[in-house]
Amino acid sequence: MKQQQFDLRASLLTAALLALPMAQAFAMEHSEYSAGKSRINETYKADKDGCKSLSGNGKDVCMEQAKAKEKVAKAELEHDYTGKESDWVKVLKTRAETTYDVAKERCDDLAGNNKDVCVKEAKAAKETALADAKAGKKIHDARTDAADQKRDADYKVATEKCDALAGDAKSNCIAQAKANFGKS
Repeated sequence: MKQQQFDLRASLLTAALLALPMAQAFAMEHSEYSAGKSRINETYKADKDGCKSLSGNGKDVCMEQAKAKEKVAKAELEHDYTGKESDWVKVLKTRAETTYDVAKERCDDLAGNNKDVCVKEAKAAKETALADAKAGKKIHDARTDAADQKRDADYKVATEKCDALAGDAKSNCIAQAKANFGKS
């Protein structure tokens, strides 16, 4: 049981740490997005059908896993489609929530204090994953702000160099600096 909780925490932490590099994914075509949605729906139906042969809490856990897999896949697809950082944060939050839901369902097999401990550990792992997602967003925002500040400073240097020129050369220099640093 403790190994399962450790594995849960480790997987959530790993997902959070991998978030930033993956947040730079390229957006996909709309046709790929639509095909992805269809695949996710088909997979969910198959996973749900696979749970029918089970009974009791095993069936409940299986159904929760199928729902979790579908929600995470949809969130990942949305991020892959848009490439937005905010959608990657949604992926991390969805993973945290669904991992918690599955873990909590697994706790239903237990009773008394063991069940209470299991639920608290699942909740703690979820809160940790949500905090990591929030921290990842703050780190991204800080990097974006720093990049903006650096670009502004480099633009000021470039325009200052243009001040040594005159006439068309100066105008061309300023226009080139604006183009290079995304200024209008």
